[in-house]
Amino acid sequence: MADADSLSPAFYARRGGARWDWWTVLHPPYTLWHLSYVVLGAALAPRLNWLILGASVLAFALAVGIAAHALDEWNGRPLRTGISDRALWVAAIVSLLAAAALGILVLPRTGLVLIPFVVVGIVLVLGYNLELFGGALHTDLGFALAWGAFPAAVGYVAQAPALNSPRTLGAVVVVAAATALSAAQRRLSTPARMLRRQAADVTGVIQLSDGSIVALDKATLLDPLDGALRLLSYATPAIAIAVLLSRVAHW
Repeated sequence: MADADSLSPAFYARRGGARWDWWTVLHPPYTLWHLSYVVLGAALAPRLNWLILGASVLAFALAVGIAAHALDEWNGRPLRTGISDRALWVAAIVSLLAAAALGILVLPRTGLVLIPFVVVGIVLVLGYNLELFGGALHTDLGFALAWGAFPAAVGYVAQAPALNSPRTLGAVVVVAAATALSAAQRRLSTPARMLRRQAADVTGVIQLSDGSIVALDKATLLDPLDGALRLLSYATPAIAIAVLLSRVAHW
């Protein structure tokens, strides 16, 4: 059997120098997946402000796509990149500050209601990825709420909808759906990470009812996990784009 180092640390990981190290750290499929929640939340607002939507997506791309992932790589090197600790910290700090600045800059359009979300966002990025507070946020539920529910909620709230808008119920449903999708992602990615990054060997067989035998190895176990993650990382952005296109059609 192959050892643990024979597999890349993630299905999207690439080797070949600094450029591909940064590609790997930024988790492109997962980043686009979670940015889709921002879009879905915003698309349910009664009036869609495209400038605010762009700022919201950019802020989450900076905070989650760069800052959170850079801190996660610094904290234990799960992706085994050659990026220096200093570069990871610089990327994390600059990106997180830029994301917070974007949140503050749009306050004249969104209202002060966005301020608590900016603060919570900073706490989530630092608390989850650095495993602060005794790792209280670094759990399956913490992941689902931080990277599923939160982006969807902010996407909607940033559009400054009236609290009594009938669309608010739809936004609540989207927040719940984003939470469930992120929980599903976690259920799939946790065993996939274990197989790729920790498992030294896999030995076993599946005996079928007709008496035939299916040998178990890492590839056999990883295939459905990575396959489902890939499909979900494509499908969720596609749904977000479809919802946005439906708003454009009603202009």
